Amino acid sequence: MLVKNAENREQLEFVSLENMVPQDHLLRKIDDAIDFKKIYEFVEDLYCEDNGRPSVDPVVLFKIVLIQHIYGISSLRRTLEEVSMNLAYRWFIGYPLNEAVPHFSTVSYNFKHRFNHATVEYVFRWVLKAAAEEGYLDTEAIFVDGTHIKASANLKKQAKKAVPKQAKRYAKELFDEVNKDREEHGKKPFSDDSDKKPPEEKETVVSTTDPESGVFHKGEHKKCFAYEAHTACDKHNFVVGVHVTPGNIHDSVAFDPLYDEVCQYYPEHKTVVADSAYKTPWICKRIFDSGRVLSTCYTRPKTKGNGHPWWAYVYDEYFDDVICPEYRALHYSTTNREGYREYKSRGYLCKSCPTRGMCTENAKCEKTVLRHVWQDYVEMAEHVRHMAVYKELYRLRKEKIERVFADAKEKHGMRYTQYRGLAQVTNWVKLKFAAMNLKKLAIWKWNGRHPAPDGGKQTGWGKSVAAVLMLFPFPLSFPSKKPALA
Repeated sequence: MLVKNAENREQLEFVSLENMVPQDHLLRKIDDAIDFKKIYEFVEDLYCEDNGRPSVDPVVLFKIVLIQHIYGISSLRRTLEEVSMNLAYRWFIGYPLNEAVPHFSTVSYNFKHRFNHATVEYVFRWVLKAAAEEGYLDTEAIFVDGTHIKASANLKKQAKKAVPKQAKRYAKELFDEVNKDREEHGKKPFSDDSDKKPPEEKETVVSTTDPESGVFHKGEHKKCFAYEAHTACDKHNFVVGVHVTPGNIHDSVAFDPLYDEVCQYYPEHKTVVADSAYKTPWICKRIFDSGRVLSTCYTRPKTKGNGHPWWAYVYDEYFDDVICPEYRALHYSTTNREGYREYKSRGYLCKSCPTRGMCTENAKCEKTVLRHVWQDYVEMAEHVRHMAVYKELYRLRKEKIERVFADAKEKHGMRYTQYRGLAQVTNWVKLKFAAMNLKKLAIWKWNGRHPAPDGGKQTGWGKSVAAVLMLFPFPLSFPSKKPALA
């Protein structure tokens, strides 16, 4: 029987938001997981006590932004439209149906001018502290990687500009190491004339719309202006640190500020899991010198085709020589400013070598092999790579940090940003990761209080993940005290 519904759009009803929102709704879990009144302590100094116009409740402002990031809404304007019409959103911010929600410009102004980077950092650390108190953080192994975020800038609106080269953070330590190595080999040390020379400049393409973004072009990705979020997470996928840079900054360059943050808040970690972009001499040295381990992957050698493989040149530590595939010695020549020892062959011997074409095309028939002064640390990372414990940890990388990036982009709208400027994008990224951490914390607390009917037994994939997440017996000894930041 056909039944036509009567239109009752103008019917008056008495309803309660408390009864309209399901008890297992995500926003109910989030509201129950954490005490939002703590926000008042963070922002108390940003408001006048006895003067000025009454403000919008800061807790309401933060809850609105959390709704935007949790549900991946693209803009604040669209977020306020959704909050105005959605019963669950209104319940979450505490606004009844007949009360107008704040204007989107009010929320935008507060997060652009009032709530500074320190406030956003407080919120980010506050959520992590709550997760740690519940026992959900597992920071024994830290997973590190970076992901690019498309900037709000047209690639056609660009200009070429000469900018100073970014100085390496470890330049002073490397300079001292190079001079020490030169003195040990009877060479004259380099003079430190860095203060006398003007900073080196390089020409780069900058956006006229957002000058703080950087050009990103890798593989099959479309060339664009972008930012990069260098991120660290724990074994339970909680984001524990993030450092945002322009999109043209290499992962290894941005590692130090990110690792400083990790060491400051989680000095108990024992392993850093990262891809081959982080397997540089300085990063290996810093991690291993602190008594920790770098778990990384195989790096494909960058050698010319139809030549001798890289492993055919063997370093003889006793004689400090490099042995070539034809069993000739390449003797130490010098240590350059970049920290590489140069080992050169004898031209009169190589001239008659049967495989010289596979070795060198130098006019003097000389073969030069470079070896970094910190190469021993890279070899330690290569040795660790073959251990079953760290091999398994690296296998988990795609389920940890890569999964964090996938969720952030697919579920929480982090594929591109509508904000401009490094400061605003940094706050936006940290709030997004804070919302993701809060969502995970809320769901885990809810599931702990409301176990599944089957007793929460894991089967199949869940069992394998649970087994992997158990602590591994680390074969190396680690310092008992907190190491100082480098």
